[in-house]
Parts: sequence; C-alpha cells; structure tokens
Amino acid sequence: MTSLRGPTVPGAARGKSPSADAPAKRRVVVPFEDNRFLPRLLGEHDTHLAMIEDRLGIDAHAHGNVVILTGAGPDCELARDVLETAYKRIQKGEDIGPGDIDGMIRHARSAEPTSDGQAQITTRRKVVKARTPAQSAYMRALDKTDLVFGIGPAGTGKTYLAVAYAAHCLERGMVERIILSRPAVEAGERLGFLPGDMREKVDPYLRPLYDALYDVLPPEKVERDIEGGVIEIAPLAFMRGRTLANAFVILDEAQNTTTMQMKMFLTRLGENSKMVITGDPTQIDLPPGQKSGLQEAVGLLDGVKGIDVCRFANADIVRRDLVARIVEAYDKAGLGKPA
Repeated sequence: MTSLRGPTVPGAARGKSPSADAPAKRRVVVPFEDNRFLPRLLGEHDTHLAMIEDRLGIDAHAHGNVVILTGAGPDCELARDVLETAYKRIQKGEDIGPGDIDGMIRHARSAEPTSDGQAQITTRRKVVKARTPAQSAYMRALDKTDLVFGIGPAGTGKTYLAVAYAAHCLERGMVERIILSRPAVEAGERLGFLPGDMREKVDPYLRPLYDALYDVLPPEKVERDIEGGVIEIAPLAFMRGRTLANAFVILDEAQNTTTMQMKMFLTRLGENSKMVITGDPTQIDLPPGQKSGLQEAVGLLDGVKGIDVCRFANADIVRRDLVARIVEAYDKAGLGKPA
C-alpha cells in the first residue's frame, strides 16, 4: 500500500502570527485509497471524527476520499496519525469503535509514548486493546511479572484487564485454573443469615468478576468451567490454608483487606502461578482506625524484585468522560477519601 500521507498546507500566510502564544493554524489533508472503509473509519454519523475534534481541539470533516483537518499543527499531525492507524486496522478486518479511537488518541498524546504502541490481550471471544498508556504498562507487567498490584480509581480497567489476561492464560494452557476473590466487607458476620446456599450468599459481592468473565469468554465456557472447578470465584476468607499452584489468582477490592488478610493472600502464591491484586485506596470501607492491607503491602513491596506496582490516575478512567468529571469533582472537594 502506498503512503497515506497527504499534503500539509499552512492555513495562514507566512509571516508573523497574530498572537505569539497561539499556534498557527494549519490545514492537513489525509487521503484514503478505499472508500469502502471510510464509513467504519468515520464512525456512525461521523462520531469518530467528532471525538477527534473534541479531544484535540481541531476541526475535522470528510470530503470524498479525504479527511480535512484544521487546527494547531501538532494536533492535526496527531489526528492524522490516529486516522491512519485506525484505517490500517480496519483494512486488517478489525472492528473499530469510539473506545478504540479514544485509546489511540490517549496513547498518541502521552508525554511518554512507547515504541511498543498499544498493548493487547487476545481471548477466544475478543481482542482487548489498551486504551491508555497506563493500561499498556499494566498489561505488559501482567505478561512479564508473577505478582502485580493495580492501584487506582474505579473505571480504569484494573480488574477487567486482569480477568482478560487470566482468560488468555487459561486458553493457552499457561495455567490450569483461574481463582477470583474479593473481601466481602459489607456482609461481615451477617453472611450466614442471608438466604440461599453459599454461592447465592456471596454472589452479590462477586458480581463484577462474573461480568468481566462473561465479557471475555463464551458464557457456556464460563458456566462449564465454574461447575468443573476450573474457574473459582470465592470470598477472600476461603483462601486461608491453601497453596494456589498452576493458577491465575486475582484479588479485587483489596483496599478492604486487613494486614493479616493481605499477608495470608500473598503467601498463597504457589508454583507456576500469577497473582494480581487490584484496589482503590480512596475507597476503603474498613472500620474506622483499621489499616488497609493494600496500602501497607504496596508500601512494603514496591521495588521488590519480581513485583510490579502499576498506578492509575483519574486521567486513565475509560468508562466515559462524565465519570472522570464526577471523580474529579469529588477529589477537588476532598470528599470520598479515607480519613
């Protein structure tokens, strides 16, 4: 395929800029060879172009087989790179949605871009691509390290990506089983008074883990593997006294563990196993005065050989822009943080 690079034409006459601080506008024309791919590139009702305009502060519109970008030079060049990357992926048969465009923009805008680009996880049901540089770093840590902490606010993909990578490992025979756990803090000692069998008692506290599994694996496989013990979803208390070998083990909502619970869980790691611990230190539901085992563990183990600590920020929230703005508003007000 020939280069997609089109001509770059200055948007204003050469000479002194009207404002020394304002970057000169440029007009960048990006041609595409095959019009059949353009509807998928532009998105339904040009939603992908609208996202590029909104994120990068430029004007973008399609005309024939070209997209015309107008705005600050660096932003137009970034938009061109995003469009060309998306076009090449569509040519390969990949589905591109708003989330993919958002991820390409975030990676391209990163202050520390990597030559590796966006990391990805492949399962039988889907290909999960990183949507932020922090997600790429996290996914690469999962690949090379046996014990990974994923720390940061809700909506950054910590748990979902860990479950996706666990499914990837299971399908390729890298591990024999997946074990997913959460501390059932809200239930406390009242768990025994809830109706139903043990699975019915604890399922409400473990539902996010089920949701992630069903998204990356065929539902019938999930049910079959749960019934056969290949996938185990259980409260943290059920981990005591076990050695978890040949397994991918995930502890979610770990900010709600005590010191002893965290030590107990960490020491369950057996031969040929991987362990991922996720949590948000700003959302601790432990009784007042009770220290979070997650915070202590990260303080003790950060920098220890064989352990990676991956940190996410509000800027890494990928659910939708409104969620990020809500989190930011609470943070500015100093609300929702541990005392």
